[in-house]
Amino acid sequence: MLDERHWREECGVVGIAGVQGAAELASMALHALQHRGQESAGITVSDGRLIHTHKEMGLVAKVFSEKTVKSLPGNYAIGHVRYSTSGSSNLINAQPIQVASHRGAVSLAHNGNLVNAPQLRRTMEQDGSIFSTTSDSEVILHLMARSKALTVADAVQEILPQVRGAYSLVILTGDTLIAARDPLGFRPLCLGRFQDSYVVASESCAFDIIGARYLRDVEPGEMVVLGQGDLVSRRVAEVARERRCVFEHVYFSRPDSQVFGTSVERARRSSGEILGREAPVPADVVTAVPDSSNTAALGFARATGIPFELALIRNHYVGRTFISPAQQVRDMSVRIKFNPVREVLAGKRVVVVDDSIVRGTTMRKLVKLIRQAGAEEVHLRIASPPVTSPCFYGIDTPVRKELIGSSHSVEEIATYLRVDSLHYLSLEGLLEATGEGDRYCTACFTGDYPVPFDTEPDKAVFDRHAEGAEIILKPRTGQTDDDPEA
Repeated sequence: MLDERHWREECGVVGIAGVQGAAELASMALHALQHRGQESAGITVSDGRLIHTHKEMGLVAKVFSEKTVKSLPGNYAIGHVRYSTSGSSNLINAQPIQVASHRGAVSLAHNGNLVNAPQLRRTMEQDGSIFSTTSDSEVILHLMARSKALTVADAVQEILPQVRGAYSLVILTGDTLIAARDPLGFRPLCLGRFQDSYVVASESCAFDIIGARYLRDVEPGEMVVLGQGDLVSRRVAEVARERRCVFEHVYFSRPDSQVFGTSVERARRSSGEILGREAPVPADVVTAVPDSSNTAALGFARATGIPFELALIRNHYVGRTFISPAQQVRDMSVRIKFNPVREVLAGKRVVVVDDSIVRGTTMRKLVKLIRQAGAEEVHLRIASPPVTSPCFYGIDTPVRKELIGSSHSVEEIATYLRVDSLHYLSLEGLLEATGEGDRYCTACFTGDYPVPFDTEPDKAVFDRHAEGAEIILKPRTGQTDDDPEA
């Protein structure tokens, strides 16, 4: 992967209910959600009677040409962009997942992760169920098929209390679109209005591109049934203490989105301002590691009075190019993605603001590039606390021992990165920036997981994933300064 400094994105979902040309609107909305998943894209459409799914590996622009979109007629649609967090990365696990059932064809798209999916799957396989994917999302479809409820909506309401973890779902039948969110509200799901109909999406930026209006979030534990201009709200779980994913504000969501009813731009700018108050430093220039850190860097500059400059230019047209370790320039992967502006950096004391540090290997290379461009001092400021634990609620994170913050002090990390100083935003500061801090999940910073695992075997599987291999911050024998992992 070219950009090792971040966790992998998760998934994005969209639903269009009762609108002519629903597939075209869904594909446009998926373009706005492309940052949430780049492995595969898919859309299911319904003409009120029959449903049809088209999905492929790749980006939205590749999967949905104008010709492909026009071949998907119907007034209802759901869409999905995926970055695998459960199940391998291949077409069989791409979503939406369409199945035939005794109630007719049903299609489902899911953002999140179910912590009790292994147990549920084992039980159903022992009863004779046959699964066609390795995704935890298929568990929900099997539970729906086993339900004795008369309608799909009734079946969804009946079975959702059986699953534990994170889910923001869109489900499509012949003439009904269903959207639901888990009781703790881990993953976002927005509700909007388009003309006389309703739309749903992971982020409100998907509404902007199609000209829809954001109304509110689908509430935690709520299921909405959307028909031709109609909305019926049902409660599928008891009201619980919310546990919204705080990393949506730190990194995942677009800054032009409303997520959890809060402006992402405002939260990031506030986090930078608080970071500036917590960890000021004498310097000449503030810059960001583009693009997700731009707003926090602007906030830091505002709080400290240090000028903000664009000192790192990002190449947006780089895919997942493999760089051979045998190449002469060992940090080529970073040079392809980022290039420093020497005129801004030369002879300057520089504050670099980033949203998080994961393994630290890419940041070490960036610091080296900045120093080579002539910076006299490099001070690193991180607009979130140290990441110490993996996420099991819908984000593909490294295992615990690959997280540099899990087993090393701030001083040790600063030495490894070769920066003059390093400071992280405090957890209290982050929660102040996001607002309503008691409603957020902070397990990636604290290791305090709000949804327990159902069985000891399942917990053991997750524990093995969490532990992983140890990260070592000192050179191995024979390595030189040019080795990216040194």
